[in-house]
Amino acid sequence: MKKPISGAFLCFFVVVLLALFYYPPLLHGEGKPADYAGADACKDCHEAQSASYGKTIHAKKAIAQSPGASQGCESCHGPGSVHIEKGGGKGAGGLVSFGKGEPPAKKSAACLRCHEDSKALNSWRMGTHAARGVSCSDCHTGHAGGRDGLKAAEPQLCLTCHPQVRGQINKQSHHPIQEGKVTCTDCHSPHGASGKMMLRADSGSDLCVTCHQEKRGPFPFEHPPVVENCMICHQPHGSNHENLLTRKSPQLCQGCHTTGLGHTSRAYTVQHGFSGNATANKNKFFAQGCLNCHGNVHGSTRSPQFLR
Repeated sequence: MKKPISGAFLCFFVVVLLALFYYPPLLHGEGKPADYAGADACKDCHEAQSASYGKTIHAKKAIAQSPGASQGCESCHGPGSVHIEKGGGKGAGGLVSFGKGEPPAKKSAACLRCHEDSKALNSWRMGTHAARGVSCSDCHTGHAGGRDGLKAAEPQLCLTCHPQVRGQINKQSHHPIQEGKVTCTDCHSPHGASGKMMLRADSGSDLCVTCHQEKRGPFPFEHPPVVENCMICHQPHGSNHENLLTRKSPQLCQGCHTTGLGHTSRAYTVQHGFSGNATANKNKFFAQGCLNCHGNVHGSTRSPQFLR
């Protein structure tokens, strides 16, 4: 008497048939994991890319843990055996092509496998660039031998995504960014920071006084906006007013000093000029300004009115 087919065996047989039906690559062996094919195999089809890669620091075998000392091209792009079996093509065989259609996190993960422990990348995951889908390969390339493998020099690289800054740095009063004396990364950390605008300091004022140390203080008589935030009065990238001011004096000063007695709260017109024979009926807009008298506006050691 024949034994009946067990229910467990029957279920297993049905599952295998369904798997082959719904996933045909298993029938052809295409579901197997890819193996490393070697850098020479890549060179056969990608000769130009292989030549450019060979000139970079990534290709130096003398550097421990570099791609050149490991699997070469496949250290970044992934094992290529299946890619070769399929005859090539962008993304074929599951390779990371670093193209625009690939998820940013996937592209950055290939770089972070080696660079995640770098001090410069401590704050990458909390940075604005990572949060907004910017990947490492948007700014860097593993096939360039320039500084940090950048696709372009500063500030042109940054301006491709921040066009509003281009107009600001071309205004008559500006930081010497176009002149090459200041770079975007002098103030901003492109790989992430805990503060606003990914600044290289805890606040804007702390960042400014790293260069403008004479404004640091402390002073016996301090100007509150200076202590609070330099950007209350200044536009860091550029302005049409002198000293990168957000508005021209006296309008800038009267943005805060609008109440009380005296000339600080009066309109700067012919009808509201300074009193006295020397200045009677004179327009305050003409050859006069708050800073003519209140020259120590960032802080003073002797005058609570910041007089010269």
